Amino acid sequence: MKAFLARLKEFRRYPSAVAGLGIIGVLLLVSVYTAITIPYGEAIRRWRPTDERWLENPRFAPPQWLNVLPGVNRPETIVVRSGQQGQKSVAEDGRFEIVLPFQFPYDGFPTELTLFLSSQYAVLGPYVEVVWITPEGPDRKEIPLWTRSVKRAERYIVSSDGELASRLGGRAPEIGLFTAAALGVPKDQVKPAKGEYQMLIRGWMFEEDGDVDAKLVVYGQVHGWAGTDNMRRDLTLALLWGTPIAFAFGLVAAVGVAASQFTLGAISAWFGGGLDAFLQFITRVWMTLPALPIYIMVGMFWSRSIWAILGVVLILGLFGGGVLMYRSMFLQAKESPYIEAARAYGAKNMRIVFRYLIPRVIPVLIPGFVSAIPAYVFLEASLAVLGIGDPSLPTWGKVLNDSNIAALLQGHYYWVIQPAILLLVTGFAFALVGFALDRIFNPRLRAI
Repeated sequence: MKAFLARLKEFRRYPSAVAGLGIIGVLLLVSVYTAITIPYGEAIRRWRPTDERWLENPRFAPPQWLNVLPGVNRPETIVVRSGQQGQKSVAEDGRFEIVLPFQFPYDGFPTELTLFLSSQYAVLGPYVEVVWITPEGPDRKEIPLWTRSVKRAERYIVSSDGELASRLGGRAPEIGLFTAAALGVPKDQVKPAKGEYQMLIRGWMFEEDGDVDAKLVVYGQVHGWAGTDNMRRDLTLALLWGTPIAFAFGLVAAVGVAASQFTLGAISAWFGGGLDAFLQFITRVWMTLPALPIYIMVGMFWSRSIWAILGVVLILGLFGGGVLMYRSMFLQAKESPYIEAARAYGAKNMRIVFRYLIPRVIPVLIPGFVSAIPAYVFLEASLAVLGIGDPSLPTWGKVLNDSNIAALLQGHYYWVIQPAILLLVTGFAFALVGFALDRIFNPRLRAI
């Protein structure tokens, strides 16, 4: 044990390995933070496209930090509620007025405009008139948008109002409502007018206990730390939760496969004879099984749960090529003098295998075990990209799989680059640590 710890102290001699260990430490901290702040069940529920919280997010929005770059001032999403930022007044005769003001200091136009209305009534719903008011100045305008009797939950998608677009000279509402430029100005020269805009909602309530609340969402061009997908979901959730899932899958798979192959190799080398021949035969047959078609069949005909896939990975790795490699190591180790001494004082076979033989070769296992973790992380991501991954889990591979639908075809590269970078950084960090451990524990490399 002392020799093992002494070798680990040599780890500090390799700056690249220390950097790799630091990256792994950061990813582990992110995993712990994510698991604590967003529980597993909550993450699955929030990742569903039907979650109403995504209604306030824009579609296909790059990360918000792009605005930090010089010369970039893309609009961010603005949400104005009548009970918070907005002003609401109700008269005794049932007249009411809601003003939803907001500042627009950006260089680009919004992507969408939507007004959400909720009302309370018994028989007759309130009647509302919606008016758009541009900033103060000589070009200040009041543009009527919409009038009707509203239901208990109403959504007015301003951007889809074709009649309004016609009144704005053919411009899309999210552009025409934000520009003071005259018609006929080239499209690339149209700029948004900055200042305070207002959406005015006024009308009548026909019942004494009636009420109306409003929420205006001005969808921006950028959103959050990682952007959004085609279903308005914030990709930050998937990138955060993909970290503990990747670590859990890679660690459990690497430990399970390495431990099983290590143990079978030790048993095969120690007992020899018919058991050794049988284990070698099973291993060689097992190695011929095509893993990818098996994963596809499991995902298509049984379950796409990540835990079911993990179980299949452990089963297919039970009799892998590592059994033969470790067997050759144990054949040399079992001839050591201390093994002969254990035999002489009458130690049982299984005690010799697990107490003396396996600990002798464990240091050789550590570098290979560390290097195998990113391989299983990539395996989970690859299966998800192929459509075999768990559809309910927000993982890096699932983000890449969803990006095949629209990201690459429409130029939303952030959707692909971010999870790909996380996969590459994870593999790079474990590779740095694995190479250093290999030099520390491999006698031949130590002499170089």
